[in-house]
Amino acid sequence: MIGKTRFMEPFYVIGHKNPDTDAICSAIGHAALLRASGEEPEAIAARCGEMSQRTLWVLDKAKMDAPVLLTDARTTAGMACRKNVISVLPSDTFLTAYNRMSASAIRCVPVVKEDGSVAGMLQYIDLLRLLLPLDTEGLSVRTVHASLNNLASTLNAESHGATICDQDEEEDLILLVGASSHDTVESRLKEAAKDGNIAKFLVICGDRPIVQRLAIDHGVRALLVTGKNQISQDIMDLAIAKGTVLLRCKQDTASANTLIRCSRTVRHVMQTAFITVPEYEPVSKIRKQLISLDQDLFPVMDSETDALLGVLAKSDFVDPPKLRFALVDHNEYAQAISGIEEATIIEVIDHHRLSGDLVSREPIRYLNEPVGSTSTLVARKFFHRDLIPAPSVALCLCGGIVSDTLCLTSPTTTKLDQKMLTWLAGIARVDPKEFADEFFAVGSLIATGSTDEIIHTDRKEFNEGGMFISISQVEERDLHGFEARRQELEDALRALQFEKGYDIAVLAVTDVALLKSMVLAVGPENVIAALPFKRVDDTLYLAPGVVSRKRQIFPAVSDAIEHAAAL
Repeated sequence: MIGKTRFMEPFYVIGHKNPDTDAICSAIGHAALLRASGEEPEAIAARCGEMSQRTLWVLDKAKMDAPVLLTDARTTAGMACRKNVISVLPSDTFLTAYNRMSASAIRCVPVVKEDGSVAGMLQYIDLLRLLLPLDTEGLSVRTVHASLNNLASTLNAESHGATICDQDEEEDLILLVGASSHDTVESRLKEAAKDGNIAKFLVICGDRPIVQRLAIDHGVRALLVTGKNQISQDIMDLAIAKGTVLLRCKQDTASANTLIRCSRTVRHVMQTAFITVPEYEPVSKIRKQLISLDQDLFPVMDSETDALLGVLAKSDFVDPPKLRFALVDHNEYAQAISGIEEATIIEVIDHHRLSGDLVSREPIRYLNEPVGSTSTLVARKFFHRDLIPAPSVALCLCGGIVSDTLCLTSPTTTKLDQKMLTWLAGIARVDPKEFADEFFAVGSLIATGSTDEIIHTDRKEFNEGGMFISISQVEERDLHGFEARRQELEDALRALQFEKGYDIAVLAVTDVALLKSMVLAVGPENVIAALPFKRVDDTLYLAPGVVSRKRQIFPAVSDAIEHAAAL
């Protein structure tokens, strides 16, 4: 177990699944703003998907690191666990374990090997088994399984005669307190010799040279002289000659006899049947499973080394800390990182329609405006606060605006987009037109990308009119390569529709130079037929002037669903 130190809930700024350049760059920009303004000094830019070649080009040009990749917003065991762990080694004695547990007021600790792996769990009550033998008859009650080194360490005893430096191996030691008469002690030693176990005896006595000599002469394993009584040179020499380990401690005989049992190691009583938890396992997933178990403490293991990372107590499941998020470029759970329902949403910045089932327990900051890019709204936050973003951040925000507005040519473009792009370009020292030309010249997915990349690089899900919809968009400098790949893309769309259970799946390949799109759509014929574009064949449409998924493609699909439902 450990103290109450818990992790500080991180604050992530993150865009939607299958992030486009605006989602990535607005996350970078807003995280920088929160740090600069002091609102969230530890804000971290994050992403929940792979980035396109164009986005990577922007980051490379800005000399910015990629946002951290998150695949789940749920609090994991590794995040929630207590990392300042009080533990013991399998070779630690009762006394060591008892002192550590008592000092920290805890009743359970992991038993950890030198390599960091967990060998067992030790509860306070387990320690009693080291002191109280189950069998209270015969030699069992007087036998202690311990190493002489641990015994000497527990008593802080001095060694005389035969060395004990190589006596780490545990062995059965039969205790004999030499407090009886000379005849009685001698009788017991002779009986032990006759039984053949005299070499296991540990004789404990005080200032009784005759008993000391008797014990050594009979060949006992060790002799412990208590009360810090002096040991004569004759006794030392005899011990060396006979190979008897000779110890001297300051405790009296009764105390020494009790403490000897404290030199037994915890490996003999630790619980070896126990449950561990992988660090990336969500707490919400394991809570019900673990809360009903008898085990009180659960080791959390490092996924790479399988070493102990921390521990979870059952009390940690009552109100586990939650990750905190600012969502950018989206405002609904369907497009958000998996597990967002279990996180705390602090803020939303977006330029899309309001939809979905995003809810919060407390009031949040919410900014949604009909502009061409979320990066525009982030830039304005800098501007209104009289904060100048770093040139690298400004360049990223330029990339977000250029991408989402097709360098201010999209019908979604507003005067604010124009103003912010001009302001940011001055800070980043780039020409917007040249920057846009270079940006759109990077990485044609139609020419070089796999069907999976084409379909998923920039894809969003929607629910409209009772239908589950997927709309993917690819922006190209021209459409020359589309015809050669049309059939495989249609097949991939149908496969996606079947796999994910979409009612409608759409792919728009947009020519950013001539401002037109080729639209592939699969779904119910009565809906597909109602799309307001020029139909080429059963699934393909030509859409002159159509470049915006938000302003043109999704509304067209929504209208087609509504029209089909009215027939």
